[in-house]
Amino acid sequence: MRLSRADFYSPCKSFLKIEFASQDITAYGGLELIRRYFRIIELHRRVQSVFAAHGLGGDYRAIDMILVILVLVLVGGRRLEHLGYVCEDPLVKRFCGLMRLPRDRSVARWLKRFTLKSLQALVEINSQMVCEAIEKEGLARLTLDIDGSVITTGASVSWAFRGFNPHHRKDSSYYPILAHLAQTGHILRVKNRPGNVHDSKGAVAFLRDLIEDLRIRLGRHLPLEFRMDGAFFQREVIGLLERRGASYAIKVPFFKWLGLVPLIRERSRWHPLPEGMGFFELSLTVPAWEKILRVVIYRKPVHHKSRKNYQLDLFDPDDGYFEYSAATTNRDLSAAALWDFMAGRGAQEKTFAELKGEWAFDVVPTHHYGANSAWQQISVLGHNLLRSFQIQTTATQKPRSRKRTFRFLLQSLKTLRFKLIHQPARLLRPQGYSVLRFSVAKPAQALIRMIDQKLKMAA
Repeated sequence: MRLSRADFYSPCKSFLKIEFASQDITAYGGLELIRRYFRIIELHRRVQSVFAAHGLGGDYRAIDMILVILVLVLVGGRRLEHLGYVCEDPLVKRFCGLMRLPRDRSVARWLKRFTLKSLQALVEINSQMVCEAIEKEGLARLTLDIDGSVITTGASVSWAFRGFNPHHRKDSSYYPILAHLAQTGHILRVKNRPGNVHDSKGAVAFLRDLIEDLRIRLGRHLPLEFRMDGAFFQREVIGLLERRGASYAIKVPFFKWLGLVPLIRERSRWHPLPEGMGFFELSLTVPAWEKILRVVIYRKPVHHKSRKNYQLDLFDPDDGYFEYSAATTNRDLSAAALWDFMAGRGAQEKTFAELKGEWAFDVVPTHHYGANSAWQQISVLGHNLLRSFQIQTTATQKPRSRKRTFRFLLQSLKTLRFKLIHQPARLLRPQGYSVLRFSVAKPAQALIRMIDQKLKMAA
């Protein structure tokens, strides 16, 4: 039956009167499912156990403050002052287990109590969560992408300095280093650093602690493989990975002292690869290191001038027709497989973009270094918890590839806000028991029912 045009319109000639009243209506109905997942994994008990020795209690416990920050970011807030706009939502209070949420100044003061020692409590709880997810998935090996990321700060923020900040060169910044797990998208570890350091600054200690922690938690025989860019092409980094029995694939910079540029210029025969690419490999002797490295050099055809990046390269590998790159590895991979394996590093950029864009990782809440470092740790913790939540409820497995990227189809927090978290609902108490009644479209109903069923099976 064809409808008339009048059936599509509803006249709205007057302005609605605006009133305010306290009602048990929430704009964030999906929080209940995430709260239920936190209860299943006993997040409260774990956090309280880890923080017991650090004396960060008060009117609000450590778990209370962490949940307040997590719920703020989950619903879309990026600054502590945004707490005032969500603090009266009944499901936000229920998520935190509080009748009254702390104000922004209280949260800022709590963050400023963090020191280098108490930050280890957040590192510990994050490691516990990620390693349990790894064990549950039964991963045969761990592929770890190590890289730094720039966070622009104000001029008066402590331990923030000018450095490698391509889009804001004159601004002070932080330069945290992160360890990204390629198979699941978890962040295994993050360490904040001043912005005036080289990408590899502190990398040896960072890698040593990470490897030792994984060996203790997951066993000495679990294979570890690392992927890094040319900033980590350092004798100490390679030596550490070889001593610890870890595999690696690292980009090789075109430093003059390595002698790669003359080899490329003199090369007349290149072995073919798909898409017109070519390669050759060699055993590169590095006298200064007293080492011999397996290096594979690639060339890729281009039809445009290469964009100049902001790194201070000593050699621009572009002759107008090809772009050149090189990688070293101790893995037994063919040149084609090594190219694909290194290309898989690109997946971490999506994770970093989500951390900054959705998880407020790039927010600098205070002028205090310890507080800002704690904020980064809590941001990463929330990201990891939501990744585990998806893997247990909504994620489906992807076909495996040589790029060694995500094993699951995972959705960003932005998408989950739209599909799940930002669903309106009403809290009711018929016959004395609590009910959360949604008024949503059928796709949202199906998603909520599926997650509810998966969580009941996991409980």
